[in-house]
Amino acid sequence: MEENVIEFDRVSKIYKLYKNDRARLLSVFFKKVPYIEKKAVNNVSFTVKRGESVALFGRNGAGKSTILKMITGVTFPTKGEIRVRGRVSALLELTSGFDQEMTGRQNIYLKGQIMGVSKAEIKRLEPQILDFAEIGEYIDQPVRTYSSGMKARLGFAINVNINPEILIVDEALSVGDAAFRKKCINKVGEIMSKEDITLLFVTHSTSVAHEFCKRGIIMKSGKIVYDADIDSAVEKYNASIEKAGKKKKK
Repeated sequence: MEENVIEFDRVSKIYKLYKNDRARLLSVFFKKVPYIEKKAVNNVSFTVKRGESVALFGRNGAGKSTILKMITGVTFPTKGEIRVRGRVSALLELTSGFDQEMTGRQNIYLKGQIMGVSKAEIKRLEPQILDFAEIGEYIDQPVRTYSSGMKARLGFAINVNINPEILIVDEALSVGDAAFRKKCINKVGEIMSKEDITLLFVTHSTSVAHEFCKRGIIMKSGKIVYDADIDSAVEKYNASIEKAGKKKKK
């Protein structure tokens, strides 16, 4: 029986939206400060087995990115339980975990250790990370001197070269120029050629999802509304986009 590496059991994530920053600060000290509840994820349950490749579809605000952030521990569920088994590499906020005063090379070790990779393994992987990032001589300069594109390339290079067991991708393949984007897509394809790698992929591009994924989940207003093979999911999602477009024209 194949092992579940990701399990969501009746998970909800509720954000408290305050009128302004002052109200948010006051809420730390006083319970009666008014706020609006926003259910970003609403009672969601699903499992992903080891080696599965799953695309998450949905319009902005559907809850896709919140699900990825909960899997990676960036945020936590308000209700329900999440179980994740395996080393997670997240292509979400590519520059998170960087120390701006440290050099790019030092940040490779810092971010690697944050992700649970030993110093010895990072040292072994360092040459291929440097080669992939294409930072050149800037690798020994403080990260604060990098452009946003350089930071993103370094972040991507670290995440895809640490031999992840679970790869989380949220539109990160749009990093850099056209040549580097192609390099990124090829690298994800290379990672996915290994049978035991699990992929969870958020994208608005059904063609890219079709290339990497065999299963598709459609979300709407924080809930899962469809879960099937990638062909059926792409057809269903494209039809919903077309229908929404026709409504707007009326």
